[in-house]
Amino acid sequence: MNTTMNKTAVAKLRYLKIAPRKVRSVAGLIRGLSVPAAQAQLMVQTRRASTPLMKLLNSAVANAENLEMDVTKLYISSLRVDQGPMLKRMLPKARGRGTVLQKIMSHVTLELGEKEGLKQVPFVMPRRAKAEKGVTPKKEDKKPQHDHGSEEPKVKESKGIRAKLFNRKAGEA
Repeated sequence: MNTTMNKTAVAKLRYLKIAPRKVRSVAGLIRGLSVPAAQAQLMVQTRRASTPLMKLLNSAVANAENLEMDVTKLYISSLRVDQGPMLKRMLPKARGRGTVLQKIMSHVTLELGEKEGLKQVPFVMPRRAKAEKGVTPKKEDKKPQHDHGSEEPKVKESKGIRAKLFNRKAGEA
């Protein structure tokens, strides 16, 4: 019997206010992928569930770094989306009736494992540089600076079709 224990990094996201059916559609795209490939896939997704899943993946990678796992060998070994609690609300309808709205939440569990020989993806998640305390970066002006003394401002020569059609005085056309 093999007694070697594989390390796994786990991150959980509970009470996500998106229905599990919608989260599962995005989770199915990244299940089994390497971490850089999953990050690249989540960055191009327009679905609303991709942002919380990206944060969860980054949290799991940070957990793996704390467990001293090799970050280059990480892949998504397990990604489970379960149904959380349901908020029940009422929407008023005609003749004194009401319709029940069920606001369903999700619980997401993500596990990262190590695997040898992962296909390298030419993508690296950009990390923010930590700002020094008390120093605020200056924003550079995006407008090119002009020397106003040498150039005259351009004057629009024609008034356009609208001004020609709707004149108050007939002689100005």
